[in-house]
Amino acid sequence: MRTIGHTFELMRMSWRVLMKDRELVAFPILSGASLLVAAAVFFAAAGATGTIDRIAPGEGEAADVGGLDIALSLGLYACGYFIVIFFNAALVAAALERLRGGDPNVGSGLRAAAARLPQILGWAIIAATVGLILQLARDRTDNFLGRLALALVGGVWAYLTFFVVPVLVAEGLGPISAIRRSGGLFRRTWGQQVTSSFGFGLVYIVAALLAFLPAAAIFALSPLAGLVAGAVLVGLAVATVQALEGIFKAALYEFANGESPQGFDSGTLSDAYRAL
Repeated sequence: MRTIGHTFELMRMSWRVLMKDRELVAFPILSGASLLVAAAVFFAAAGATGTIDRIAPGEGEAADVGGLDIALSLGLYACGYFIVIFFNAALVAAALERLRGGDPNVGSGLRAAAARLPQILGWAIIAATVGLILQLARDRTDNFLGRLALALVGGVWAYLTFFVVPVLVAEGLGPISAIRRSGGLFRRTWGQQVTSSFGFGLVYIVAALLAFLPAAAIFALSPLAGLVAGAVLVGLAVATVQALEGIFKAALYEFANGESPQGFDSGTLSDAYRAL
């Protein structure tokens, strides 16, 4: 319980940092917009080549998937991972700049991520491969114990790779070395990682509900305007929490390295570690 309390206090500190650099919300927004563009391009290519018809045939028809169809599907999957990781790296880089006394902006974050492009690409390929293997295994498992085991494996993988992006950005290590380094940092911060996953899950739900309420009121007057407002408000709420989560991760990375990031109370940090 002490760890949970300190974790929520660190989340409040992350919020104060975000209020100093509200432009950090732009990174999740850019990520979402880029994902939509990439999906549109791939679906257009899939439609032009007949991939969609072969992957999702009509009722009574058998699927006839070829090499091109598999390549397009894997391409979309890997591209999605790369986009998310790239903008997450830009967010973490900007957050680290603020926590180290700088004054980041969208451009500085993007430049920092671009400087680590080979490492980000390598990590995106590894993350996409592991994610695809786990997803295929889940699809082929129809018993509770098997699904539970796969969920545990996925959870352990997520926690062990929690710091990969900060390590890639701050230390410039390759993806394999970054995974090892992240695993080492995990042993020092596992309590914050576990409780932050739970805490941010709650924050996402609350933020989405708060954004939904005014959209629902508008919907009662004009359904079309309500849908537009809902998409904008919920999207902005989710982007804000994602930015907050990126700051938290960057700060936790600094803690694990023995640093005292600006904007975070050193006493709370010390108490947080003693609570583990």
